[in-house]
Amino acid sequence: MTDETPKRPLLHLVFGGRVKDPQGLEFENLEDIHFVGMYPNYREAEKAWRGASQAQVDDAKCKYVIVHLHRLIDPDHK
Repeated sequence: MTDETPKRPLLHLVFGGRVKDPQGLEFENLEDIHFVGMYPNYREAEKAWRGASQAQVDDAKCKYVIVHLHRLIDPDHK
């Protein structure tokens, strides 16, 4: 890739909600999932994740995650 070739966005999804076990990822109610947003790179997704997580810091059963959608869409992409 040359300097003139624009980098392709690496999509990341940030969402969260209450989980059954704070050490797991099984959400209590999928209808109550909070979709924070879609981001073009990990740095932006991490900022959003951190903000959403810190807003719920008093609720031990509330968890937010970052999903690397670009890895699901194109698993061979390096």
